[in-house]
Amino acid sequence: MPTPSMEDYIEQIYNLIEAKGYARVSDIAEALQVHPSSVTKMVQKLDKDEYLNYEKYRGFILTPKGKKIGERLVFRHELLEQFLEIIGVEKDNIYEDVEGIEHHLSWNSIDRIGDLVQYFKADNKRVDELRKTHSEIE
Repeated sequence: MPTPSMEDYIEQIYNLIEAKGYARVSDIAEALQVHPSSVTKMVQKLDKDEYLNYEKYRGFILTPKGKKIGERLVFRHELLEQFLEIIGVEKDNIYEDVEGIEHHLSWNSIDRIGDLVQYFKADNKRVDELRKTHSEIE
């Protein structure tokens, strides 16, 4: 399994490729707010670990293994955003909160959060009741 740092890069590369059809070192550096040299080092490591294929000066593509992990990481991120929104976390906090917790949860926990999100999405009254409870507590 990739490290949390590797996951951040794979997720970002996956998102860039999905959005633009390609991912450049400069785009990744800007998105992750790191130096291009750091991106190059990580890309080389991801290539060595077979998450992507990297050719110097030509760019890179995700391997099937890297794409599968990327899809899963994006799913996890989006699921956690949905979960935090459902439970009433302020929108301004959601992205940073997800970034802070996504690497610290097991996939079993992610699956259970997914079950809970589906439970609430199945009936909007459940979300309304939760929000009502939330406002009663405050």
